[in-house]
Amino acid sequence: MSVQHKSDGPICVVGVYVAVIYSFEMSRRVRRKVARKSKGNDVVASSCPEIRDEVLDLELPGTVDWRSLPDDTVIQLLSCLSYRDRASLSSTCRTWRTLGSSQCLWNTLDLRSHRFDANMASSLAPRCVHLQKLRFRGAESADAIIHLRARNLCELSGDYCRKITDATLSVIAARHELLESLQLGPDFCERISSDAIKAIAHCCPRLSKLRLSGIRDVNADAINALAKHCPKLTDIGFIDCLNVDELALGNVMSVHFLSVAGTSSMKWGVVSHLWHKLPNLIGLDVSRTDISPSAVARLLSLSQSLRVLCALNCPILEEDTSFSASKYKNKLLISLFTNIFEGLASLFFDSTKKGKNVFLDWRSSKNNDKDLNEIIPWLEWMLSHTLLRSAESPQQGLDNFWVEQGGALLLSLMQSSQEDVQERAATGLATFVVIDDENASIDCGRAEAVMRDGGIRLLLGLAKSWREGLQSEAAKAIANLSVNANVAKAVAEEGGIEILAGLARSMNKLVAEEAAGGLWNLSVGEEHKGAIAEAGGIKALVDLIFKWSSSGDGVLERAAGALANLAADDKCSTEVALAGGVHALVMLARNCKFEGVQEQAARALANLAAHGDSNSNNAAVGQEAGALEALVQLTRSPHEGVR
Repeated sequence: MSVQHKSDGPICVVGVYVAVIYSFEMSRRVRRKVARKSKGNDVVASSCPEIRDEVLDLELPGTVDWRSLPDDTVIQLLSCLSYRDRASLSSTCRTWRTLGSSQCLWNTLDLRSHRFDANMASSLAPRCVHLQKLRFRGAESADAIIHLRARNLCELSGDYCRKITDATLSVIAARHELLESLQLGPDFCERISSDAIKAIAHCCPRLSKLRLSGIRDVNADAINALAKHCPKLTDIGFIDCLNVDELALGNVMSVHFLSVAGTSSMKWGVVSHLWHKLPNLIGLDVSRTDISPSAVARLLSLSQSLRVLCALNCPILEEDTSFSASKYKNKLLISLFTNIFEGLASLFFDSTKKGKNVFLDWRSSKNNDKDLNEIIPWLEWMLSHTLLRSAESPQQGLDNFWVEQGGALLLSLMQSSQEDVQERAATGLATFVVIDDENASIDCGRAEAVMRDGGIRLLLGLAKSWREGLQSEAAKAIANLSVNANVAKAVAEEGGIEILAGLARSMNKLVAEEAAGGLWNLSVGEEHKGAIAEAGGIKALVDLIFKWSSSGDGVLERAAGALANLAADDKCSTEVALAGGVHALVMLARNCKFEGVQEQAARALANLAAHGDSNSNNAAVGQEAGALEALVQLTRSPHEGVR
């Protein structure tokens, strides 16, 4: 959920590697190579013969050529780039092409931001022989996974999985018998049934983590198959499902962590009398369910192994004001009525630490507790999921929780070492502040609570990540929060305008769209318009229109909306015209059929023309071919916002 006030090619990486070259000119290792060459000695042998041959081609003693950089330096540089930039830079020469195919660069792959089909999978296959972790998006991508021929794949995670079928999932499982982790969600997997779960159980005996969302029915046969064929299965999540067999789950003796968050039709009497017997159960998540206080009490009191019970947003439990979890020693109950940070501190640290950085404190501590090393990542994952789900479905009575604990929890989770947790936390921040998406209304108290707890700096830090998933979610949160004038000021003071202007140049459409939304919201403030222009934001916004002119309305509306706000400023309007904005906006007004885009394009052109007395924009608009015709056409639009 995003709130706004109403040249296509790889990102240039030349500057990146030139900077790296200069930074290594005084490197002892490079100097040593050059010195040896100048004395007629052989260059240090490389793992790649092509490097030695190309380095020997250097003619000027003492000159460092980029081809002479050590292998590990080049690989480190490549590892800091996105997949697109990595491939682009690898194509510059034979040496870097070889290094760009190094196994360590292709252990993990995140394809969510790219169109991934069978053809692309086949082209990537030679590099994916050793692929271990893969993230994908959508049914088409799921169908293409088998063409990667990644027989060593251990971890698979997918979202937008509504159209993935039993057949597709069964084939994936059959082709990747080494799978240890499979996660599909958070959207509902409506076409996946118990048959696919049984296929997974039979094909993937090493499976240790299985988290599926929105399955209609998880029957006893499927769960018993998991219990029989997957002896290492320690982490199970059947989240937001319609029906899960409680009795069968009691047979999975290997489980350490179990989540049925959001799952309806659970028989809590059966659960409380059975699951406490699970000998290895450490963490249980029943958030967003109708679990009763008596079931919670029985689980906490009778389970010998249970340490954490997460029951956030459970209405029946919360209505019982007499319920207290304090009497269950060494057991942590996480709920809306408990002090979550204090509870985490007491369980994890056994100290007086009660601040809001318990997860960060734990990560920086030297903790040898094996259970905690498993609990923390699981708890971070489950909390991020539940908080996002709660933010997406606003309920009465959560205002105090969000201001006092929820926002701070999301900020803490943004510092997780798990990328998907960071993304969901950023998305949660973008979502929980929104009151009315249509009218661009946000909750000022929540927005300023995020700012007080250092959220702006954290979000901007994520936005600077090379990972495009983090970039887009962080930019979305910054955009939504910037509707608040105080937050917008803080974003500008922390360098957010420069960061957003840089992201607006991204080759990733989602990243560029969210960055344009952030610039749109910031451009409302008169004090930010000049800074946007100085950061190159105007040129980036105009380029967005040309780059994505035929790719949908979201990015175009945001870019045109930001330009419309900027065009209201006399100096910025001149910058818009000089950057080619008149032509870009006329093109939108004439050719784009989306109402929102038309409205913002018309507003931008009107603002540009309004400065005719002080600059040449009026003439520029009038001289642009088809401009007047487009404006006349827009005035006849049946849509009120366009006229």
